[in-house]
Amino acid sequence: MERFGFVGLPNAGKSSLYNALAGGGALAAPYAFATTDPNIGVAKVPDVRLDRLAEMSSSKKVVPTSVEFADIGGLVEGASQGEGLGNKFLAGIREVDAIVFVLRAFRDTDVPGPSDPLEHLRVVEVELALADLETTEKQLDKVRRAAKGDPSLGPALAALGMAVDQLGEGVPLYRSDLSADDRTALRPFFLLTDKPVLAVVNLDEEQVMDPDPVLAPVCAELEGASSTAGPGGAEADAQVVGMCVQLEAEAALLPEADRVEMLEGLGLGEGALPVFVRAAYHLLGLRTYFTTGEKESRAWTFRAGSSAPECAGRIHTDFQRGFIRAETIRWDTLLDKGSWSGARDSGLVRSEGKDYFPEDGDVMEFRFNV
Repeated sequence: MERFGFVGLPNAGKSSLYNALAGGGALAAPYAFATTDPNIGVAKVPDVRLDRLAEMSSSKKVVPTSVEFADIGGLVEGASQGEGLGNKFLAGIREVDAIVFVLRAFRDTDVPGPSDPLEHLRVVEVELALADLETTEKQLDKVRRAAKGDPSLGPALAALGMAVDQLGEGVPLYRSDLSADDRTALRPFFLLTDKPVLAVVNLDEEQVMDPDPVLAPVCAELEGASSTAGPGGAEADAQVVGMCVQLEAEAALLPEADRVEMLEGLGLGEGALPVFVRAAYHLLGLRTYFTTGEKESRAWTFRAGSSAPECAGRIHTDFQRGFIRAETIRWDTLLDKGSWSGARDSGLVRSEGKDYFPEDGDVMEFRFNV
C-alpha cells in the first residue's frame, strides 16, 4: 500500500484534504495547530474497470487497491528552531512514498494566514530542507566513523557530504544537482526532500472555476523538481493539482448518490479522490492489473517496468518464486468476450513468460509451482 504524508502551514487545509480523501475523521478548524497528533487514514481507490470485471464474473467479493494518508501538524517558519510545534513530528512521515504539499490559495478573512501558495511553498521547502540538514549532519558523522573500517560506505559518505552542502543553502534535494547514483545512496536515510512531491493547491469556490491562473505559478516554480522514484529509478517530476478542499470534504461526508449530485451540481466532476490518485500514480509510476473470478475480483498495484514474476509476487511470494507463466488479456477485451472461457475459445488469452512486463489494465491468471 502506497503512503502519502501531508505537509503544509497551519490552516492550509491539510486536515480538510485528509477528510476529503479518507471520508472524514480529522479535526479541521480555522486556527493553528488543530492537528497535534498524526491522523492516519486509508482510502479505497475507485476503479470502474474493477467494478465491470466483478459484474462480469458475478464476483462474491470485490477488493480495490488502497492508499494511506498521514496528516501531521502545521509547519511554520522557524520550525527547525522550535517555533510552533517544531519539526519533530516530521519523523511521522519520513518513510512515506511521497510528500504532499498542501498550499493555500483560498481567500477567507476569517481564516488567519497567507493565501499565496508560493509563500506556503517557500516556507515548507526551507523547513523541510533544514530538517534534512539536521539529519544528514548527524548521519555524516556516523558514516564517516564507520567508513574508516568499511570502504563500501564511500558512496554514502560522499553523497551525504554533498547533501549537507546543498541543504545548508536551503536547497531541497529534489532541486539539487546530485546525480541519480548519489540520490540512490541517500535513500536509506529517508530524507524528506528526496521524496516525490505532489502539490495540492487549495482553491476557493471562485478560483476552482478557473484554476489555471492560480496553478500556473506553482507549476512553474516546481518545474525541474524531481525525485528518483520513477520506473526503474528514473526521475519523477513533481505533480500539481488544484481543488476546493473544503467543498470536497463536505461532499465526502454525504451518501454516495448525494455526493455525486453535489459534485456534479458544483461542476467538480468525479471528486477529489480520483483526481488525487491519478496524479499520485503518475508521480510514482504506478500501474494496476486485475484478477477476476466468481470468488473474487481484485485490483493489484505494481510499479511500471515490473516483470510478470514480480507482479505475481504482489499476490504472494510463492507466486513469484515458482512462477511458470501468466495467462493474460486486456480488461476491455475480456469484457467484450464476457468470460475467460469465451476469451480462450477466441484465442485472445496470451500465455506470457518471465520476460513479460505487464501493462496497466492487464487481467492475469498466474501458473506457478513450488
